[in-house]
Amino acid sequence: MNEFEIIEEFLAIKTKNRKDVIQGVGDDCALLKVPRGQRLAVSMDTLIGDVHFLSNANAADIAHKAIAVNLSDLAAVGAEPSWITLSLSMPEFDQQWLQQFHQGLRKMVDYFGVQIIGGDTCKGPLSITIQAHGFVPEQVFCRRSTASAGELICVTGNLGDASLGLQIAKGDLDVVDEEAKQYLLDKYYKPYPQVAAGIALRNRATAGIDISDGLLADITHISQASNVGALLRWERIPLSDAALKVVGKQQLMESALAGGDDYQLCFTVKEDELDATIQALETVGSICVPIGRMTGKPGVRVLDNEEEVDIAHFGYQHFS
Repeated sequence: MNEFEIIEEFLAIKTKNRKDVIQGVGDDCALLKVPRGQRLAVSMDTLIGDVHFLSNANAADIAHKAIAVNLSDLAAVGAEPSWITLSLSMPEFDQQWLQQFHQGLRKMVDYFGVQIIGGDTCKGPLSITIQAHGFVPEQVFCRRSTASAGELICVTGNLGDASLGLQIAKGDLDVVDEEAKQYLLDKYYKPYPQVAAGIALRNRATAGIDISDGLLADITHISQASNVGALLRWERIPLSDAALKVVGKQQLMESALAGGDDYQLCFTVKEDELDATIQALETVGSICVPIGRMTGKPGVRVLDNEEEVDIAHFGYQHFS
């Protein structure tokens, strides 16, 4: 099949156009309209085989993750997802792989109500680039640069599971408990972006980010952008039962603080807004766990009870 046939058969999810899509796949450009009173939020990520995902993974899971990590960026700013463009590079035509990839795409776009409006495909190393678009009301946008000293640092869920799942998938961690093993693998292969939580945090979170590179790396982005410090409490970090079963404290720390790929939200709130924020997140099936506080002292620190943790890893960075 040539590239246009591949796009038509496997990448163009055939659904009725959203009301805000005038022209989707099938022309040189998509034609779109932003609803009145909304701003357009745009994010783009490239996922490369054996860098961001394992090339031998199920293609449906690869598609799932490619969309999830992009929608997670929209969730971080409180945007509601709307449109996606997708570019796929692959070393050779593989119909079975493409059919699985198509299944993963369809499941995610149906679940989140987004529409693929264009893209491209070419021959080359396995990689996927997705640009995600979403809407956020005017005057509502959760940034990294608006946290203040004294505000609470919170997260929407357990940390470290995806990192442990990756270690299992690569054969670096042997887990006997099959239930725990599958749970952790699913957290790595099939993360779900916290879109509903991001929307619930509108006008409540003072700053926010999604946890993709690891908690320490991502809270550092907020700390530096807002010109404040951060103090985290290890004993307050939410951990899954599966994670607690399979590794000891040191490996738990490394995975939860610096492992990455969790795609939970990390955000700051004023202390007197905490109860209202907890209730708002409960209504969308999420949680709000305070894990620390922004400080006037620059830098990011972690306390384990009252002992300061020697931070050796700050998450994954390209070219480091």
